[in-house]
Amino acid sequence: MSDVRLIDRLETIPATAWDGLHDGANPFVAHAFLSGLETHGCLRPEWGWTPRHLTLWRDGTLVAAAPGYLKHNSHGEFVFDHAWAHAYAQHGLEYFPKQLCAVPYSPVTGPRLLAATGGERQALLAAMVATASDARLSSAHVNFHTAAEDSDFNEDWLPRVDVQYQWHNDAGWRDFADYLDAFDHRHRKNIRQERAKVARAGIGYRVVDGSDATPADLATMHRFYLQTFAEYGNHPALTLAFLHHLAETMPRSLVLVIAERANGAAVAGALCLRGRETLYGRYWGATETIPGLHFETCYYQGIEYCLREGLSRFEPGAQGEHKLARGFLPRTVRSRHWIAHPAFRESLRAWCTDEAEAVRRYSQTLASRSPFKSTPSTRARSDADPSA
Repeated sequence: MSDVRLIDRLETIPATAWDGLHDGANPFVAHAFLSGLETHGCLRPEWGWTPRHLTLWRDGTLVAAAPGYLKHNSHGEFVFDHAWAHAYAQHGLEYFPKQLCAVPYSPVTGPRLLAATGGERQALLAAMVATASDARLSSAHVNFHTAAEDSDFNEDWLPRVDVQYQWHNDAGWRDFADYLDAFDHRHRKNIRQERAKVARAGIGYRVVDGSDATPADLATMHRFYLQTFAEYGNHPALTLAFLHHLAETMPRSLVLVIAERANGAAVAGALCLRGRETLYGRYWGATETIPGLHFETCYYQGIEYCLREGLSRFEPGAQGEHKLARGFLPRTVRSRHWIAHPAFRESLRAWCTDEAEAVRRYSQTLASRSPFKSTPSTRARSDADPSA
């Protein structure tokens, strides 16, 4: 039998023990990333985030874990359940707090049930339900889990699907010119024009990882990040200390794309994380309004980085139909939800079924608008099917 423990500070678990539970391909579940959020002021109870990591131990050895948080709102999750909370309130019930298994502020697919075997992953889910029930929580949620983890959930866990726009190098493109050749004439011309506008504005780019990023680079990127959040009226969660932490503890994972004028003045930047096969675009900001600057900084530079570094995927973040015209095709993302109240669970089961059908139709519509000449659009239709 395994000993179940809820951990409120990840730093109390040795990094080697936690990281020994996953293959290291996804930087967002790394001990350094998750513990850094806690120790450098990115997670606060008043923002709705209280660490509550679920762990299983056998004879004093960590054998399974799931990154978890007690949530008092749905901020920073990107799987939207506001309608569920409203329905609970209408019936005089409390939806918050709830249990969330996810990576804060990161709508990125990755392993959520960190364990070597299916039996241990299922034991994690059973413990998640048990601990949520013991705490009288309304629900437990597992956001952006992998397709491989689907089989670990039983029928009590309601499935939800959504669509993100991702770049996959399934065609084996060698460089950006090779990539452009796959587009139809109209979309290829548009991309060339967008890139030319940025070049004519005198903007050049430096792409540096954490080991090469200077303190000035990190401060510049954080300034761009703060400005973007201020423009949208949201509170910025990531601190400059956290960026320094990533540069020190995960230097190859942190990638900064910095747009500069000829005199070295930075005008825009994008913060990315790199996995074993995937580049993840997370944040961007700019101090000047230049035609095409956003597309070049956030998309085209990332694609060139992937082609240069031999990465097969680029996930530039949630939402944004404008990504489709630049070669980011619809891909399915997943989440699972356990609802304690039996009547609400069955009502929401029907709701999730209807939602999945709407997402399927939307995905098919998107796939029909592929900018590619032939083969990639066929892949898009297959990959966009939430039932796949």
